[in-house]
Amino acid sequence: MKQLQPSLLWNYFHELTLIPRPSKKEEKVIAFLEQFSKLQGLNFKKDKVGNVLIFKDASIGYEAKAAVALQAHMDMVCEKNNDVAFNFDTDSIQTYIDGDFVKAKGTTLGGDNGIGMAMMLAVLASSDLQHPALECLFTVDEETGLTGAFALENNFLTASRLINLDSEDDGIAYIGCAGGIDTTAVFSFTNELAPLGYFAFKVSVKGLKGGHSGDDINKGLGNANKILNRYLWQVNKITDLRISNIDGGNLRNALAREASALVLVPYAQKETVRVMLNHLIADVELEMGAIETNLKISLESDSIPEYVMDKNSSNALLNALYACPHGVIAMSADMPGLVETSTNLASVKIKNGNTVVVTTSQRSSVESLKYDIANQVESVFTLAGANVTHGDGYPGWKPNLNSELLNLTQKAYKDLYGDDCGIKAIHAGLECGLFLSKNPGLDMISIGPQMYGVHSPDERLSISSTQKCWEWLIQILKLS
Repeated sequence: MKQLQPSLLWNYFHELTLIPRPSKKEEKVIAFLEQFSKLQGLNFKKDKVGNVLIFKDASIGYEAKAAVALQAHMDMVCEKNNDVAFNFDTDSIQTYIDGDFVKAKGTTLGGDNGIGMAMMLAVLASSDLQHPALECLFTVDEETGLTGAFALENNFLTASRLINLDSEDDGIAYIGCAGGIDTTAVFSFTNELAPLGYFAFKVSVKGLKGGHSGDDINKGLGNANKILNRYLWQVNKITDLRISNIDGGNLRNALAREASALVLVPYAQKETVRVMLNHLIADVELEMGAIETNLKISLESDSIPEYVMDKNSSNALLNALYACPHGVIAMSADMPGLVETSTNLASVKIKNGNTVVVTTSQRSSVESLKYDIANQVESVFTLAGANVTHGDGYPGWKPNLNSELLNLTQKAYKDLYGDDCGIKAIHAGLECGLFLSKNPGLDMISIGPQMYGVHSPDERLSISSTQKCWEWLIQILKLS
């Protein structure tokens, strides 16, 4: 990777892949940024939550220009395949090149948002670029709570224009994003001794593509939690299904790729549940086989566990998961092709031996509809007897087609490639909405190189698109 061009950018990206940086554990990358600033002789400051702002003076001839801020987040989504031994707190990402893509071995790559950070570091370290004064903002904990953006003090950033580098589509300038909120349901249950004369088996859903719950929600991808629960609900309808364990999905902003459950049925139903699984496999393959080509649903006999969930709680959980909405709720009437409102059934896990925690996330570019879909999800789980809470949520970013920075961005792209860049809003959440809430006059755009499979171990970053995005960024700064 260090042999790629532009070499300065890729060298910094390589260095970032060596630094563990899970959300809320960014201490090592913060130390790296501080050391970088000192080595480069650049002024910097850090706020109480860990956001780092590095300053660079304007190049010759640009001293009178208004300052521009560049922004990316430090943390990365930590997802891996279940058969991969990897500790995101201590291990370096194992990268490799496959054609035009940089990938990671069995884990997320951290291109989101490591490549944005690398671009900023390369700009700061370059001595031959033309640009106004720069304020490079590196925020913490974007992926699991937007903590850095929430805590950013109003006077921490002074630039009136900001280029966010957290987008993932080649040649697209984003000018708006959805707001979001999390909804968590907690079921309490009683443990009962496993009944005698029952057959125990583990049913697993694997091989789904997964992805970003904002960018990929409209692609028809499977949700492992939904597929697993669909089977368990059907089995529960005709026999005395007892649940010992259930574990599906991980992060609130990722589509669930894998899910499994250890369950029991009367021994006389042993063959019935196998036949039912075969029917489900046939149905699901017919429904999404062209999209989820590596889907595997398996059933394996297992040892009888000591305890199972009480029947009433089990019934309530299965019915609530089946009723819980997932996917696109509405498309935008203002911007064709843009998802307006969606919800993601992200994870289902037994915690502390006697509770089931269900994590979901909702997004919408319309603030009232964000709360409406969150309330719908709440009502489903409330009816099932769960204790439901919501996160603080974050605001969306309303598009501004009259943006001066957008005009410069369009001109820069036209100058370089003789064509028009795309202009879109994104259904994923960006920190821009929070920046705008703190500074209503802030002029912003968001760009980034082409990435696929973000928030999953299939994450891959286009090499050619990265070079193109770098050229675009440099031209925007030159025109600023």
